[in-house]
Amino acid sequence: MQHRHPVSCPCCGTHHRIYDRRRFLAAVGGGAAALAFLPHTTEAEAAPTIAFNSVPDPVRLPPDMYFGECSGVALNSHGHIFVLSRGNTVGPAYGAAATQLLEFGPGGEFIREIGHNLYAWSFAHTVKVDHEDNIWVTDKGSDMVIKFTPEGRVAMVFGRKQEASDEETGPLKHPNPPLPAEPGRFRQVTDVAWDAAGTAYISDGYINSRVAKVDKNGDWVKSWGERGTAPGQFHTPHSIAVDNNGLVYVADRSNRRIQVFDGDGNFKRQFTIDVPVPRDARPAIGNVPDKAAIASGTFAPGSPWAICISPGPNPVLYSADAFPGRIYKLTLDGKVLGVLGRSGKQLKQFGWIHEMACSSENTLFVAELLNWRIQKLEL
Repeated sequence: MQHRHPVSCPCCGTHHRIYDRRRFLAAVGGGAAALAFLPHTTEAEAAPTIAFNSVPDPVRLPPDMYFGECSGVALNSHGHIFVLSRGNTVGPAYGAAATQLLEFGPGGEFIREIGHNLYAWSFAHTVKVDHEDNIWVTDKGSDMVIKFTPEGRVAMVFGRKQEASDEETGPLKHPNPPLPAEPGRFRQVTDVAWDAAGTAYISDGYINSRVAKVDKNGDWVKSWGERGTAPGQFHTPHSIAVDNNGLVYVADRSNRRIQVFDGDGNFKRQFTIDVPVPRDARPAIGNVPDKAAIASGTFAPGSPWAICISPGPNPVLYSADAFPGRIYKLTLDGKVLGVLGRSGKQLKQFGWIHEMACSSENTLFVAELLNWRIQKLEL
């Protein structure tokens, strides 16, 4: 018989469900590092498997166009599908410009490319569509966020790309702790979301480890967070979403948790996704994560790579991990309602889901890095 016991976290007072560590540690090889990584796990709780289908060919490219790694997918109010791909690559293998924004109709027919050869294009990260059908792209390589009008014209730019003429221009360094962040500038920015007033919340990102807040006019309001493991600190805030009440959900990937804040950055709660790993689970690429990989967080089971919140009066939260390559359906307070999928290359299998779009509770679009594709999932 399985038991769950709510306990109060000594660092934040948040109540967490506690699960048995044995099955999880067996899957990752056990050891002190893995044990320390999951301090709140004592009895693993199985989650229902959700039946689903993958719609074949949800988007169709012209004969002479190809996806690269699909890092982003979003839908507008008319059902148009926007795919952000690391395609149309220009340059050497290292440091190539790899960002392409493509629009498809509700039936998957190709409509257009937006921002061809745009100055900000460097290394695609995510695409989102706001409440007014403006299209926003975060580019990890140029450290910029671009807002396009529904017509595809640049409306606002945030951040600044390194100058090509600067003798020190090159890959950003990753000091730990990071150098102090600056208002208005990003370091490997990752994602963006909005509240009902049009305020933008930007996750920033691989280096700065913070959330930035920008009002609907584009004026910088504030930022919160820094590198660390305490509540309100981050290590690779990779994906972000806002619910109907204006609460901000941050996928704190390398800390293997989702943190929730109010619109002013006040910490409200946090939760982890603790579901047993199947004995036959395989990674999408490489070896099964060892203790060091688990401890680093990114490839730990349940570590949130992508999150989205479904629309409507009864929203749910979806989160995806890289290993064992599943999607988790949760309540907004973190209770796991079910799981679906696994790593692989066939339909209904996933290769590093990088972004999801929840067009409804039972319809998801997922962008995959390793499989160079978009899947439309019907639960």
